[in-house]
Amino acid sequence: MCDEDFSLITESQGSQNTLDGILNAISKCKVQHNQLLKEQQDLSRARDDQEDLAKQFRQRLVKLRISLEEDDNNQARDVDSERKKIAALHDEESRLKREIQRAEEELQLEEESAHHLKQQTDVSTAAVPEKKVVFTGETGYGANTLDFDVKPHIVYPMEEGTALITFEDEEVAQKILSLREHKVDLGGDCAITLEAKLIQLLVPCQVEMDTEVCSRRILVSNLPKKVGEDRLLDKLEIHFAKSKNGGGEVEESDMLHDSGNVVITFTENNIAKGLADKQYHDVEFEKGRKNRVKVTPFLNGEITSFQTRLSACGRTVLLTGIPAVMEQENLQDLLEIHFQKTSNGGGEVDAFLYNPLGQHTLALFEEDCPTEDQSQ
Repeated sequence: MCDEDFSLITESQGSQNTLDGILNAISKCKVQHNQLLKEQQDLSRARDDQEDLAKQFRQRLVKLRISLEEDDNNQARDVDSERKKIAALHDEESRLKREIQRAEEELQLEEESAHHLKQQTDVSTAAVPEKKVVFTGETGYGANTLDFDVKPHIVYPMEEGTALITFEDEEVAQKILSLREHKVDLGGDCAITLEAKLIQLLVPCQVEMDTEVCSRRILVSNLPKKVGEDRLLDKLEIHFAKSKNGGGEVEESDMLHDSGNVVITFTENNIAKGLADKQYHDVEFEKGRKNRVKVTPFLNGEITSFQTRLSACGRTVLLTGIPAVMEQENLQDLLEIHFQKTSNGGGEVDAFLYNPLGQHTLALFEEDCPTEDQSQ
């Protein structure tokens, strides 16, 4: 091949290659264009998918936020409810502590009362000679029969803002207790709500004690009523200090004001028995005038058993939650009037005692009747 042919062929081929190259380039561009369109469609679908996912995530986020808010609200309500329960438990604990303290105070009062009873167990009885007898008759109470009876005398410490009300009829008290809460109109727009509670007290039910005759004391009874106490004691000491009257040196003499009798204590042990054996003695209390007194042995007593029982007050009701809204007398009158009305479930009031806020009051309970109910 020659150089001319080579150039012609080269020139012809270059022209053809240029057209083919353009066509190829166009084809390639079309392919690239199609690929770009496909990629664009893929990207568009991916974008739509991402937008759908983002929308779903936003919806889930809203739901989660709502759920979290609801959870927060529920938790807040639960916390508030638990706080209220804790506050109620604290209030109940405080109430129980107050009841325990009141019970301890009542127990202390009972112990003090028991100690007082132990100090008051000296009793007297007539000296009688020993004699064997056989009982063949019926039992009964004679004219000179002596009874020993212990009557409850209970001091009840009242809390502030409370009142004790005793009704004449026990059924009225029970009705007031069954109603429990009572709204009392004080006039105008003022009204208070009270709570009625049952009162239970510890009372002695059985007392056992051992007694023995005191070797140094005598009990003198049948004393004149018109002679003063100092003169009476002086004359008795002078009479029983003389040996000619069977007496001896007197250590002390005491008047028992509850019975009107006198206890005389001697320094020696052998004086009291001889005087009690003689029993009756003529003592000159006024010049030229003698009175016959009776001398009996003096018994020392020691409590060996003291039992109590819980007794509910049948006619007395405790009213609590009384605020200090007016003067004590006015409020007490309004409360008493309210519970006297049958329309309020009340009835005739036997006694009423109100202890306002800031004050300390002690109520005295004594035996009401043989049925052992207690009253104010």
